[in-house]
Amino acid sequence: MSPATGDGPGHGGGRNPRSAQIARQRSSARLAAIQALYQMELAGSAADQVIREFVEQRLKEDVDGMNLVEADRRLFSELVRGVTAERGDLDDMLAAVLDEDWPVERLETLLLVLLRAGAYELSARTAVPVRVAISEYIALADAFFSGKEPGMVNGVLDRVGRALRPAEFEPESAGPAGRA
Repeated sequence: MSPATGDGPGHGGGRNPRSAQIARQRSSARLAAIQALYQMELAGSAADQVIREFVEQRLKEDVDGMNLVEADRRLFSELVRGVTAERGDLDDMLAAVLDEDWPVERLETLLLVLLRAGAYELSARTAVPVRVAISEYIALADAFFSGKEPGMVNGVLDRVGRALRPAEFEPESAGPAGRA
């Protein structure tokens, strides 16, 4: 995981508090993007309309008396607009790695928007390491599903990541600092 990205499950571990806060804001943005994309699928709403609604009403630190982490609005908007604009290409990317028994059309709507967002992030946000992006979307799948879906998200996004960025899956050689 790269400290420069501020992304990753656990949101900070040994990093400074500012980096941990940024990671939480990005995770919140991903969650909000999944919710927005799902809403768009169900209601047929336009991206700009849904983004405006979320920014004005839902991406606040305090929602119904609950203190939440404010989402990274720029990332939220980028994910919603990017997934919307690249939807066809993302579906093709997913179809290429799904089993023949599970075409894109067969996926439940929430699972499909989650996979599209993950595939978008793997293809367009190359500063975020593949393993970090996949971990973020597995965590989202865990939040929404209690069955086998998180494992499916892991497998599908792993295959997409390997196809798009194979160098990140090559074993690192041990260097002078003893990297493994």
